[in-house]
Amino acid sequence: MREPGVFTVDIERGELRGAATRYRKTLGDLAGLYEDDAAFETRLAELGPEAVMYEVTDHKPSADAGDMIIGVTRMAPGRIGREFFLTRGHIHARADRPEMYYGEAGTGLMLLESPEGEVRIVEMRPRTLCYVPPFWIHRSVNVGADDLVMTFAYPADAGQDYDIIARSGGMRQRIVDDGQGGWQAVDNPAWTPRSAEAIAALKEPAR
Repeated sequence: MREPGVFTVDIERGELRGAATRYRKTLGDLAGLYEDDAAFETRLAELGPEAVMYEVTDHKPSADAGDMIIGVTRMAPGRIGREFFLTRGHIHARADRPEMYYGEAGTGLMLLESPEGEVRIVEMRPRTLCYVPPFWIHRSVNVGADDLVMTFAYPADAGQDYDIIARSGGMRQRIVDDGQGGWQAVDNPAWTPRSAEAIAALKEPAR
C-alpha cells in the first residue's frame, strides 16, 4: 500500500516542492510551432536555443489506472512575432482521460480543441480551475507580463500524444496580440480537419 504524499506549491519559484520529476522545454524544442518562422529565428538569436520556455515539476506515484499524477507548470511570458508563448499541447494517449488545471499566478489561457475542430478558450488567473474533458486537445498560452503558474492533475495512465497537433498543421486557432494590450484568437490557415476515421480511432475505448 502506498503512503499519502504531501507537497507544497511554491508559487514564487513556480514549482511543486518535493516532486521527484522535473523537465524543461527550451525555445529550441519549440521550433515549428509558431506561425512566423522569421520571428522565431530572430527570437532564437536573441535568447538562445536553451532559453527555458516552460518547466514542469510533478509527482508520478505509479502508472496504474486509478492513480493520479500531480504537478506544477511554470511558463515564461513573451511573444514570437505577434503570437504569445505557448506549450506544445497534447491530447491524452488514452484520449478518454480528463485533466484539471488550477491558476496559481499570472494570466494565461487554456486553448482547447475537440477532435472535430470545435474550439474553446478558458482564461486562467489565480484561483481559476479549468476542467479539460476527455477527448479534448489542450495547450497553455501565457498572455500576461509575468510567469504563468498552474497546478495540474490527471490520471496516471493517461499518457500524452503531442503529434496530433502537428498532423493537423497546428491547432485550429492561434492566440496573438490584439495591438491594444490584450489578446485575440485568429484562425490558423494551415489547419486541416481530421478524417472521420482518425476521430473514430481516438474515441475507441482505452485498453
